[in-house]
Amino acid sequence: MTIDVVGPFRLAPWFSERPWGRSDLRPWYGSTGKTELVGEAWLTGPASLVETGAMAGKTLAAVVESDRVQLLGDDGGAEFPDDKLSVQVHPDDAQAQAMGQPRGKTECWYVLEAEPGATIALGLKAGATADLVRAAIADGTMEEWMQWVPVQVGDMFFVDAGTVHAIGPGVVLLETQQTCDVTFRMYDYGRPRELHVDQALRVMKMKTAAGKVKPVAMDGFTRLIEQKYFLVDRYDVGKGGEVAIRIEGPGCLVGLDGAAMVESEGLPPVELRRGHAVVVPADVGSVKVRSQSGTSFVRCFAPMR
Repeated sequence: MTIDVVGPFRLAPWFSERPWGRSDLRPWYGSTGKTELVGEAWLTGPASLVETGAMAGKTLAAVVESDRVQLLGDDGGAEFPDDKLSVQVHPDDAQAQAMGQPRGKTECWYVLEAEPGATIALGLKAGATADLVRAAIADGTMEEWMQWVPVQVGDMFFVDAGTVHAIGPGVVLLETQQTCDVTFRMYDYGRPRELHVDQALRVMKMKTAAGKVKPVAMDGFTRLIEQKYFLVDRYDVGKGGEVAIRIEGPGCLVGLDGAAMVESEGLPPVELRRGHAVVVPADVGSVKVRSQSGTSFVRCFAPMR
């Protein structure tokens, strides 16, 4: 049965096990329910379960199937934009479509935690060629050909499709991406996992637009990044404060600190918690976020085209 009105709703993170992950994700999550190391928490993954409202217990994929237009808008497509390491690379739209996929994978990373000296890898050093990269993968020197960039909490990085990339230890990121999980693993530090070297070499680009993005102060919030596929804004609300947010496309609010209530006219409020996403359907129009204790959160959304 289709629900007549789809208001904001909170999702439970879906935890993905990875050999490079962590056993403890505090302070973001008290327990993951996993016995293996967890490398990713999918905040708006297809398998994420609705925690609030009449749709509680449904997966996000099921909500999209039953209420696509209300959730995504008339031009929102058929999938909800995902909010998510080895050395890897993703295809762009044209390359992905040539493989029979609907789209490529361009993404961005917002740094939530970074230990002293933490780095990420974005792109290849000058002089790299496909032959040199293939040889470096074979002889275990791939890291020497990568551009390693120091990171601090609050940094935003653009990672466009075709960029060879990796995340170093001691970093926690909030990733906003195109809805695509086509990943070609190039190098895995000797771990016994499948590599996709030939595919990766075909889609990687020697030069890309990847790099650190300068934040822009807006009226009441900070724009962290604005790209064709997504926009990410940060809001910081003081004790007893509130902020009104106009909804411009399918997306979600992700709690970074504190707690707040997300309110929309005529619908029950939804609590926004740290490390959780509250999905705001495209047809809601606007929401208010109120906080008694103060809160920080980001809005991640796909602009309507």
